[in-house]
Amino acid sequence: MKDVVALGELLIDFAPVSADEAGYPTLKAQPGGAPGNFLAALQKYGCTTALIGKVGDDAFGHLLVDTLDTLGIGTAGVVKDPAVFTTLAFVTLDATGNRSFSFARKPGADTCLRPEEVDTALLDEGKVFHFGTLSLTGEPARSATRAAVAYAKEHGKLVSFDPNLRKPLWDSEEAAKEQIEWGLHQADIVKISDEEIEFLWGISPEAGAQKLLTEYGVRLVYATLGPKGCHVANRNGSAQVASPSGIHVVDTTGAGDIFGGSAMSQFLRLNKAPEDLTVAEMTAVTRFACCAASLSTQTHGGITSVVPEENVRAIL
Repeated sequence: MKDVVALGELLIDFAPVSADEAGYPTLKAQPGGAPGNFLAALQKYGCTTALIGKVGDDAFGHLLVDTLDTLGIGTAGVVKDPAVFTTLAFVTLDATGNRSFSFARKPGADTCLRPEEVDTALLDEGKVFHFGTLSLTGEPARSATRAAVAYAKEHGKLVSFDPNLRKPLWDSEEAAKEQIEWGLHQADIVKISDEEIEFLWGISPEAGAQKLLTEYGVRLVYATLGPKGCHVANRNGSAQVASPSGIHVVDTTGAGDIFGGSAMSQFLRLNKAPEDLTVAEMTAVTRFACCAASLSTQTHGGITSVVPEENVRAIL
């Protein structure tokens, strides 16, 4: 039995570590992809996990699978396809560590996962199924994702969703909104950023959380606020949790995913339905996730930046 099975992209993040006098960066290759980052946090904090996705049958694809294997993340559902290249993301950082992305993905292997390649036996094993929108940006991965979500819901799994908006990957903002809206309507647990709430509805994070609870059937919402922390809510109430102060930010890549995985790890320990968490329990879960995500920004990368649990407990 797995605690969480995720579907989606596994890719290489190329992050700048220095630049020459002409401004050309020296790049470091790092394992990434939102579902991979999410599962890395879960695995680090005591959960069992597996990934469903596709990489190229190339050097980077093999490295990524080896990385997940080393972490203990199940890779039986990761297909190696010789016909496509492993997806690459090029990260640009500003002076405060905030990042933007350019993707080599036309197509990338992650977009080429077909419905018949989804390992439903893994979905049967999982308690929670997690997905994001990068696998909804085009076919055949969109159909594969929708089939996996339908299967998970039919078999009584909790469904977790992260919009993870990357505007350059969409044909239009309208297409992004349509697919995000679909994902939100499928989910029991949603991690969504203040920027994504503004993009979708032009309202506050607090209002967005209530909209998801009352209009979309979501049972637990984390509305993240960047460095300010997170607004968390369910039917029992809501809370505002601040991020820890005094963190020197180097790179925010993967921080939102690590927040989501960290929160999920603490939620699962409570062994309760998402809507039944008390405000005190939601606050404790969210505080842990804020600390774990903040600490991950002190170094480069996503999957490799998850810190040990004792480091998180030390600043709680």
